[in-house]
Amino acid sequence: MSHPVADTRRFSRVAWGVLAYNMLVVLWGAFVRATGSGAGCGNRWPLCNGAMVPRAPRIETVIEFTHRATSGLALVGVAALCLWAYRLFPRGHRARTCAALSVVFLIVEALLGAGLVLLQYVEHNASAGRAAYLSAHLVNTQILLAMLTLTAWFGCDPVARPWPRAPKLLVAALPVAIVVAVSGAIAALGDTLYPAASVAAGMRQEFSQTASVLLRLRAVHPVLAVVGAIILLAAAMTAMRSTRASAVRMGVVVAALVFLQLAAGAVNIVLLAPVWMQILHLLLADLLWVALVVTTLEAGREL
Repeated sequence: MSHPVADTRRFSRVAWGVLAYNMLVVLWGAFVRATGSGAGCGNRWPLCNGAMVPRAPRIETVIEFTHRATSGLALVGVAALCLWAYRLFPRGHRARTCAALSVVFLIVEALLGAGLVLLQYVEHNASAGRAAYLSAHLVNTQILLAMLTLTAWFGCDPVARPWPRAPKLLVAALPVAIVVAVSGAIAALGDTLYPAASVAAGMRQEFSQTASVLLRLRAVHPVLAVVGAIILLAAAMTAMRSTRASAVRMGVVVAALVFLQLAAGAVNIVLLAPVWMQILHLLLADLLWVALVVTTLEAGREL
């Protein structure tokens, strides 16, 4: 006979694994955008150039099709996790609710991804509509990752935990992190569409009277990143003053990731945003977001 604690710990480990896999899918999606491969399957969805599996594909097609395939596996994994949560936990357990919401937001994620293709917000499209759509996509992605984080966190205990009452500064830091992430996604799109020959040339592009909206928004991101970093560091310090050792540790992790992210942003600018650096920058942003969510939960957890 299985033991409830062992079962929930196994569920939590798998849930963290599902979260990690979804983060990889998100990174591959950024690779699709950074390499201009969003139209690799044409303007067809879910078919790829009119076929389930493309034959003799171009490299752009391979990149885009791989993203679609891995996204499909992510949906299967999250759906299986949700079914497991409903079998393992009693009614009212928050792991159930968060797992179900993870499925909902992943479906929305897939539909938003399809919209990028069908609306042709890919390749060299530099419209304001693409920037707005990309922002909505990013917000949904962050919520999805948060739901999977909550599923893993609540799922480690067979007894339903009450919703944590976190310090207000930590709660306020969550939307701040999302705003900074959205500005970063728009800046990355600007880097892809308007590559600069040098840092000085890039600044001239951004402050030119004829600069596009994307270029002007790209200039805003470093300012928002610094302001956001100050707020996130203050939130991390709040967690470090907690009486819970786990909250203190997570506060340290958040602070370390904030400094790493600032350094990565500076390197990204100096190196003129190469694809590999954009992916690393996004990875750190996602790790910081997950760490911030966990810190908020741990700081607000009742003893």
